[in-house]
Amino acid sequence: MELKNLFNSEKIGNVQVKNRFVRSATAENMAEDGHPSDQIIKLYTDLAEGGVGLIITGGIAVDPSSTLSKNGTSLYSDEFILSHRKLTEAVHDYDVKISAQIVHAGRQSAYKKYEAVAPSSIFYPVTGRVPRALSTEEITKNIIPFFVECGRRAFESGYDMVQLHAAHGYLLSSFLSPFTNKRTDEFGGSILNRTKILVEIYNGLRDEIGKNFPIIIKLQSQDGDLPGGLSLDEGKAIAKIISETGIDAIEPSGGGGDLIGTDNTLPSVEIKTPEEENYFLSAAEEIREITDDCKIILMGGIRNPLSAEKFIQKGIADFISMSRPLIYEPDLPNRWESGDHTPAFCESCNACYTSIFYGTLECPLK
Repeated sequence: MELKNLFNSEKIGNVQVKNRFVRSATAENMAEDGHPSDQIIKLYTDLAEGGVGLIITGGIAVDPSSTLSKNGTSLYSDEFILSHRKLTEAVHDYDVKISAQIVHAGRQSAYKKYEAVAPSSIFYPVTGRVPRALSTEEITKNIIPFFVECGRRAFESGYDMVQLHAAHGYLLSSFLSPFTNKRTDEFGGSILNRTKILVEIYNGLRDEIGKNFPIIIKLQSQDGDLPGGLSLDEGKAIAKIISETGIDAIEPSGGGGDLIGTDNTLPSVEIKTPEEENYFLSAAEEIREITDDCKIILMGGIRNPLSAEKFIQKGIADFISMSRPLIYEPDLPNRWESGDHTPAFCESCNACYTSIFYGTLECPLK
């Protein structure tokens, strides 16, 4: 079977991506005082050389208190722009596009130098911390501008687009979920109110950087088995709102830290059989049906290039997004393009995530 659709170019907004392969964002924990290190640049140039069309960086902090870890990457000040520009220029040398994923850790912050904040004070079992609930004024005067200014810096750093991280229990995601959002103001209650923060960030970014810089989103489509959490029906309604607002692409995801240690391992399912692959496919299909001009990026257990080709061919998704397979094989797209259509060698055991704590982001079993 010829993989002609996977290796056709396609646009996100007005940015032409040379093929349909996206490297899905994964925390690196390799920064030096918040700046992209040479180690990070090598990680991404290896991926670019390996044939991926678009790289989405690991989460980049929009504020000092929002970092995912002590060695996380930051872009909350103009002082970081030059080091980020060094990264984007290195990736562009390979005719590959790169998106900055911008994030606030929210209640899931493990960096105890700063207090954890969230829409509501809901205990987080992984860190044992209870976040402080943000005031309405903090949301409008601090949080939303943090994201807008970080997006502006991403634009000035040479990134081709910006991705809002609104999944996996981080701050934006926790506004969307009724489990973590118990607010009674304009940012809580109805689906429209819980989505308001995303709409205001999007509109602020458009005012700041214009209409030609794509804004994409990793979106919480569901909380999985979390009691009282976000359902797929609610996730679809949120996707429709932000699609109509103008977002350029949605990468549906789900799950988060509250279910660590349970059988529900979203967003990173340990795949043991082919039937367990493509586990966000149904979410992507249902979101595709209710969104119009918005591109869909399919992630979640994609291993087989023949299946991926069919998803693109049928119009279920416009792009295929992977992380763990590309940690094991950075040159996986080149291998598939060469005619070797053997599925990804990665076994989805999640051992690579342990390496993040040591600042290596590699498969320790390889």
